[in-house]
Amino acid sequence: MTKPSPALPTRRPRASSQTRIRQILSSARELLAEQGAATLSVYAVAERAGIPPSSVYHFFSGVPALLAALTADVHATFRASLEQPIDHQSLTSWRDLSRLIEQRMLTIYEQDSAARQLILVQHGLGEVTQTDQRLDLELGQAMQAVFERHFALPPLPQDIDVFAMALELGDRVYARSIQLYGSLTPRMAEEGLRVFDAYLGLYLPPYLSKRQSAGH
Repeated sequence: MTKPSPALPTRRPRASSQTRIRQILSSARELLAEQGAATLSVYAVAERAGIPPSSVYHFFSGVPALLAALTADVHATFRASLEQPIDHQSLTSWRDLSRLIEQRMLTIYEQDSAARQLILVQHGLGEVTQTDQRLDLELGQAMQAVFERHFALPPLPQDIDVFAMALELGDRVYARSIQLYGSLTPRMAEEGLRVFDAYLGLYLPPYLSKRQSAGH
């Protein structure tokens, strides 16, 4: 019997391919920020990037795939914000850390129109929503790890990702601001921060033992 050929290892895109992908996503991000998701098309992205549409289709099956990739980029920025230094000595309670982290993510929304368009605007694209929800789970786990480096957390539910849920609830308030006012107003931004903090407060007691130093 002929033995099946061994599976080939998955290759990373060549440098030239990675450059082209970045070019495509950069053009899609610009158009998204300018016009929103409703009018985005592969042909418009190709024209902005100065390449034929077939080059876009070579890497992305269509607009939903493009937007899902951009959503992943936004979440990468969120994760990077979690990795920024935190002054452990300045934290007097877990609520200080909660507000610091959510404020960093709120700043990303305020400065990045594409992030708002992808996550806060109602676009009805299931593929993008599914990507956002999946990455919210990963972001929630990363956030929990940050909390655990600074405070001794109590046992948390296994069937609900508390930190991911807090993120999604805060986003709902920010999305409401976009829907009502076309922007993230200071008042609604503060409400989103309060909702995030309040949900965590259902599972975290008012006082948590602070670790002697971060990560220990």
